Order: sequence, then C-alpha cells, then structure tokens
Amino acid sequence: MKIDLSALQMLVAAVEERSLAKAGERQHLVTSAASKRIAELERQVGTTLLVRHNRGVEPTPAGAALYHKAKAILKSVRTLEDMCEEFSPDGIPKIRLAANRSAIVQFLPTDIRGFQAGSPRSRLDLVEAYSGDIPRMVSDQEVDIGIYHAAGPAPGVVSYPYRVDRVVLVVPRGHPLAESTALHLDQARAYDFLGYFPRHSFEAFLELAGASLSGPMNVKIQVANYEARCRMVREGLGIAVMPELIADTYLGLLGLVKIPLRDAWAQRQFYVCAGDRAQMRMAAGDLFDFLVKVGV
Repeated sequence: MKIDLSALQMLVAAVEERSLAKAGERQHLVTSAASKRIAELERQVGTTLLVRHNRGVEPTPAGAALYHKAKAILKSVRTLEDMCEEFSPDGIPKIRLAANRSAIVQFLPTDIRGFQAGSPRSRLDLVEAYSGDIPRMVSDQEVDIGIYHAAGPAPGVVSYPYRVDRVVLVVPRGHPLAESTALHLDQARAYDFLGYFPRHSFEAFLELAGASLSGPMNVKIQVANYEARCRMVREGLGIAVMPELIADTYLGLLGLVKIPLRDAWAQRQFYVCAGDRAQMRMAAGDLFDFLVKVGV
C-alpha cells in the first residue's frame, strides 16, 4: 500500500476543520479535489474514514484512529525535513548567520577563518541585516545565530557579549577639524555630513545621540558603502561617522584623518545571540560556542 502524504494531510485537515470545503481551502484545493483525495485514501485503506452530512464531516472510528497516526507521521516528516535543511546540497553541515554590516566587515572574516580552521566541512550562509531586526530573525528561526549591537541584550533570545568597537569622525586632510585630538560630535555640527550613521538611519541615530547635540545636523548625502563614503569625504562633499577599524582601512589610501569621538554612544557593544542552545543544530551550536568564546 502506497499512501500519499498529501492524502494524509487532507484527512488531518478534514477532521480538524470538520468540513471538506474548509479542509480544501487549508490545503489550497477546491472542495471537489479535496473530496476526491479522501475517497482515494478510503479506497486504498479499504474502509470509510469520514461520514458526510449536511453540517460537514465526522471521522469514523477508523478515520479517528488513522487521523492520530497521520498526525504522528506528518510530524516525523517535518522533523526529517528540518534535519535535511541542516545540510547544503552536497551534504555539508549548513549554518545560517545574520550580522550587521559593521560586524561583517570588521570582525567576521577573522572569526570565520578561525572557526573553519577547526570545522573545515561546515557551510556558512551569511546574511546582512540591521541590528534591530537580527534578534527577531533568530527568534523566528529564520537564522541560527545573530550578531547585533545594542545598548543591552535583546529580549527573546540568548545573548552574550561579542565585541566592542568605536565610531570616529572622518575628515579630509587640511580640514579645519583635522588637527583635533578628540571631540564631541556636537563640535562638528556646523559642517556638512555624509550619512549612514550608527543604527542605520538618521532618524534612529538621533534617538541615540540627539540628547548630545545642541542643534540639527546638515546631512547632504546618504551613502551606505564605506569606501564610497570615504571617497566622497576625500572630495570635500562632507565629513562622516564610521567604525574606527573600517576607517583605518582608508586613511592612508585616500588621505583622510580620523578623530576620536568623546560621546558615550560612540562605543558600541556587539552581542552574539541564538535561541535555545540545547535545541541548536550541531554545526550551528559549534559556531555559536566559538563566537561566544572569542568574544570574551
């Protein structure tokens, strides 16, 4: 006997919905197709599974018994599908990691190299996302692990301190601020800025830093790409706020100067997060433990 899984899904839907029409909607079939699928299942098992009446359908004792078995079978199939998703098409363990742009550029190249040195057969799916979205992505199981920066650990996930960075002000050589040893951002407010600020939008940045500013900032251009932003700084289009380690890459190359910011918000704490560690897939759990360890 070869019972189609879609027939078992239809039986489960019909018993739970008490209606072939509603069961069909649930399985994206018209009522006649839903009825035909149940009829074919009854033919295969050799017994009546549902009693039709004007109020809908009711399972026979045989239908009720098969319903419970079908639920268990479908759950096992989903477990099997979940297990298969742990691997790439070539059978290598797959890990889904979401991180914000700063972490991807500054920290993850070195850390991923260190992890893969000990786990060379792992396969990493790295997704760039905003820090504010990453804990939700982990909680919703869209990814296995997330790296984000925030004032404190996000609710709904298990978070550990990962890395700390600082953002600095980047100006061209010869700029009036270029000789400053350190300053508050408010001291640079009179100059034009090139946007893409911590927290990824100017509005969100003002929620973070607005109390430290005595007036509005003039943001001429919003540009996310770090190299493009630095090249625009070199051309005199504005000055920029960016992570220090990333700024260091372009200082000598483009003739720029970095100025430390004294503002408290300029230091950022990154966290690595996951859901229930005990329920994590083996490869993902190994990477999570590695990132927690290197972050200490």
